[in-house]
Amino acid sequence: MFALFVIMIFVAETKPIKMTTEQNKATVRRFNKEFIEGGNLNSFNEIIDASFINHTAPDGVPKGPEGVMYFFNHFLKPAFPDLTVSINDQVAEGDKVTTYKTFTATHKGELFGVPASGKKISWEVIDIIRLKDGKFTDHWNVLNWQAVMQQIAN
Repeated sequence: MFALFVIMIFVAETKPIKMTTEQNKATVRRFNKEFIEGGNLNSFNEIIDASFINHTAPDGVPKGPEGVMYFFNHFLKPAFPDLTVSINDQVAEGDKVTTYKTFTATHKGELFGVPASGKKISWEVIDIIRLKDGKFTDHWNVLNWQAVMQQIAN
């Protein structure tokens, strides 16, 4: 009887959570506001799955959660500590959410060798996030780093 009880608990704990597209969109918005904009590490840990893969990470950069954390903590936030995120549009289908957003910030720290310019800049990003059980499992994005660098260098 005890073994049956343990099996029932295990099955109940591993049952997948079926999220709606609206819930998935809300999770993506939460990540953008709480972690990217606010730096909340608890939100990062709650939302990013341990199996997460960043499919557009540059060569040589870890493609898992540690790569995302490193990028924000060592590149983006030191260069742009006042970074804000505006969600312009979101489309969701199945387990994927596509977000078109604008980052706005003041260049207050070095970025890829360019010293702080003090310039207020903005750039657009398109992200595709795959979610499972309310957590990010996959990420793809489109971002024009050349346009960002031109704004801080000119």
